[in-house]
Amino acid sequence: MIIHTLPTPLTQFLWNMFIGIALVITLYTCNFYYLVFLARQKRKTTKSIELKEIPTVTIQLPIYNEKYVAARLVNAVCAQDYPKEKLCIQILDDSDDDTFHILEDLVNDYQKKGFDITHVRRGNRKGYKAGALRHAMTFAKGDFVAIFDADFIPPSWFLKKALSYFCKPEIGLVQCRWGHVNEKYSALTMAQALSLDFHFLIEQKAKSNSHLFMNFNGTAGVWRRECIEDSGGWHTATLVEDLDLSYRAQMKGWKCVFIPDIVVDAELPVQMNAAKRQQFRWAKGSIQCAIKLLGDVAIKKIPVDTKVQAFVQLTRHIAFPLMLVQFLILPILLASKINLYIISGLPALTILAYLAMGPLVYIMIIRDMYNTSWKSKILSYFYMVFYSAGMSVNNTVAVFDALFGKKNEFLRTPKFGIINKNDDWRDKAYALPFTKTTLLEIFFGVYGIIGIFIAIFSSNPIFAPIIGIQVVGFFYIAYLSISHSASRKGKSRNIPVVSSNQRMASAYYKFAMGGIMGLIIIGVVMAFEEYSTTIYPIDQARGLLLRIQATSDPQAIHNDLKNVMILLPKSGNPVWIFPTEDTDFGLMQGDLQTMLGTVDKISSTSPDSAAFHAGMLNVHYQASAIVFNLLDATPYMYVSISNILFGCIWVAVIIGIFTVLKRKRERLRSYDLEDS
Repeated sequence: MIIHTLPTPLTQFLWNMFIGIALVITLYTCNFYYLVFLARQKRKTTKSIELKEIPTVTIQLPIYNEKYVAARLVNAVCAQDYPKEKLCIQILDDSDDDTFHILEDLVNDYQKKGFDITHVRRGNRKGYKAGALRHAMTFAKGDFVAIFDADFIPPSWFLKKALSYFCKPEIGLVQCRWGHVNEKYSALTMAQALSLDFHFLIEQKAKSNSHLFMNFNGTAGVWRRECIEDSGGWHTATLVEDLDLSYRAQMKGWKCVFIPDIVVDAELPVQMNAAKRQQFRWAKGSIQCAIKLLGDVAIKKIPVDTKVQAFVQLTRHIAFPLMLVQFLILPILLASKINLYIISGLPALTILAYLAMGPLVYIMIIRDMYNTSWKSKILSYFYMVFYSAGMSVNNTVAVFDALFGKKNEFLRTPKFGIINKNDDWRDKAYALPFTKTTLLEIFFGVYGIIGIFIAIFSSNPIFAPIIGIQVVGFFYIAYLSISHSASRKGKSRNIPVVSSNQRMASAYYKFAMGGIMGLIIIGVVMAFEEYSTTIYPIDQARGLLLRIQATSDPQAIHNDLKNVMILLPKSGNPVWIFPTEDTDFGLMQGDLQTMLGTVDKISSTSPDSAAFHAGMLNVHYQASAIVFNLLDATPYMYVSISNILFGCIWVAVIIGIFTVLKRKRERLRSYDLEDS
């Protein structure tokens, strides 16, 4: 039987915060379901028209250090089924590595073949991608501008088909759907592919077929040049110049449309640290745009539901820090025996609600999106669940970066030209090391394991799988972040010999990694031991006191009081900040001794006597008071001075190992340069 207690002021505050966060997250979730409803509605979609006159088009290719995919992109663009005299190709190359030489030779070859193709070099990266696009607009040709990132492979028919959708003069942007050339490469790429499909086939489709604002995705789209200029051009204030420009254009009255039938294949990030960098940029950039644009959205004369949807889209990444706060609060509420069930006494309804709001609905959406091939996407969905849960730490850091106004460099997502399952990227340039965010992911994973034990020992096992999903996500992201940072140089068939310096540095790397994993295991074991010896006895004592309140058997009460006195500390006060008498264990032991004396006195009197009833009433009242005192004390047991000191030392040691690991990685790279 699960015994619930009334909340104390602290737990009441945490409970209110927990419920408030749950409501906010539920609203964001319900908004996605609303977009699903809109996407399924049969509305008047944008019609294509036959091009009576072939317009001149500028294709802009912003590139920075993409030596593995740059040539593939340029070749695909030059293979367009479009008249050369109507095509202007601008390669906006800010590279400072071999990419420059690859593109220089390629441009010379295509110029000899009669292509109007230029290799644009600014000499700096001011404004990053947005700066390159803004610079190139000054010498662009024609009325339309198509943009492709380096990892995209536009089909030969792309331009003619995309331009045919500019059927009305108010259409300023045609955004096309992203395909995935390497979706089946790994669980990571499968999760990303499904997440992107949700964005395009649900969100973009719903907004394009209505008056809601949709966004340009930065690539695989065609702009009307007049729209770009009328909207103020490319701005460099945020990390998502595409979202910024598309919102400013729609506030000016331009229409942006999404064409799901035009699919442009692209390469998904295969390295976890690259995927995290991409997600970080998108999350931070969205919040930056919210800060920049929501004021204008609020005062513009646009429909109310458009304003609401704009607010939701620009602020939706706020859900990630809210999820983490909720994740931190849940074990505390469970340890405090607060009722978290939808209907008291029916815990099954809680898990049914989670299933209904999550997997069941998403599986129905997937079935509608993919028709006959939907079953093959179910595994991708579960990958996506763990991927999204684990990515919440990375995206939370991004959100706070944006809120605090921290200026970040535009860090592009590295690609390696990976298409087939047997393609390897580990011995290539651009591979990213894991960052300090990985330590936070490990922390939340360990905290979640403790939360699972709390759920089980507090007789709330129904919450264990809910916490477990996030725990698996945190460790999944952290594990891939670390394992994808490990160098395999020397294991390739092309590099059979490894120097002694490389072997030494690599061994040091493995030793440091082993140290981190060992500390994690030690931390989990010690946390479990601390809970079982410190917190769990108090939970047991509280349960016995609740049982005392429900009985009038003096002998049973006597035995329970003896056990409570053994379970509780003999002295001390866990509230080390502004302690009160209510949480003093020495005083509680005194009250228990008084209760024991009262029970022993009335045990020899008649159960029907007034003295027996008065004494029993006093015992019940004192038991209730001690229960509330223990509820006040329990949260502070988690944040005792010893726990805080141990936690600080534990984190400091991991950071120290991380620092050593970083230095050894840099030394390993220096060895690679010496040997090359």
